[in-house]
Amino acid sequence: MIDRGIDRVVTTAPPSPGFIGNGHTAVAVLDARDFARNDPFILLMDDRIDLEPGRQAGAAHPHGGFETVTFVVEGELRDRDEGTLRTGDVVWMTAGSGVIHNENVVPLGRSRILQLWLTLTRSARWSVPRFEHIARESAPVRQEPGVEARVYSGTSGSARATTHNYVPVTLVDVRLQPGAQFDQELPDSYNGFLYVLEGAVSVGEDRTRLTAGQVGWLAEPAANTASVSNVRIIGVEDGARFVLYAGELQHVPIVQHGPFVGESRADIVRLSELYTTGKMPRISQLARDAGKGGAPNEMAEAASADRN
Repeated sequence: MIDRGIDRVVTTAPPSPGFIGNGHTAVAVLDARDFARNDPFILLMDDRIDLEPGRQAGAAHPHGGFETVTFVVEGELRDRDEGTLRTGDVVWMTAGSGVIHNENVVPLGRSRILQLWLTLTRSARWSVPRFEHIARESAPVRQEPGVEARVYSGTSGSARATTHNYVPVTLVDVRLQPGAQFDQELPDSYNGFLYVLEGAVSVGEDRTRLTAGQVGWLAEPAANTASVSNVRIIGVEDGARFVLYAGELQHVPIVQHGPFVGESRADIVRLSELYTTGKMPRISQLARDAGKGGAPNEMAEAASADRN
């Protein structure tokens, strides 16, 4: 199978003060201004939080026109509406037509969180909001000698996640022992990157080296009649942990302003008006509806044909 290596390496800046204030630092892993190259990924923040007991992490805020994918790398957070998020849990939220999020979140000690912003397909841009809590123990695991790969979306080897997707996405948390080899097949239509959390890896036939804090973007695949390429990643020295994000290119330009994403300035204005006039629903209502067997569950069933 044709090899797919790395053609762009980004070294992230050191953590800087975050929006919460004392006890919060953050690393901007992806910048929304680079969406044309990063499609379908808008931004990725690596948040490190260490607050005094009981202090909330931010306040209620709106989102619209995209999805957030929140991965708890370390620690626990108590969310009044989404429940307790533990190490290794993921919350996949479709903001869609607009929703007010994070009304009451309290970290339970030191935590580290990756939050991805993911564009939506043009047809799903204004979908009804929904969220899905993927517990660590429910995510399928691919285990091979020296390899543990937990699959939160898409497929890796024989492990296949059932997470609902509008944009097809592969999301895998991988741990490699020194010298261990991990092969990931991806459609040629996917753009993607590795974010190294610990240790170091070498990628592809060129053995491009990536270390903790670096992002390696996958090269465009060479001509391939099979339309599927392989990414080969090897743990070096003390081994490594990295997260692989890959998704279907959408080729739809976006406009992003604050917490809103659209395809025109008019979309941003409309979302802002919905929020300021109190017409945007709250995630707490979605959670209550889900508990009653209401809207979110019904939406999931209606969209089951679109599951990755």
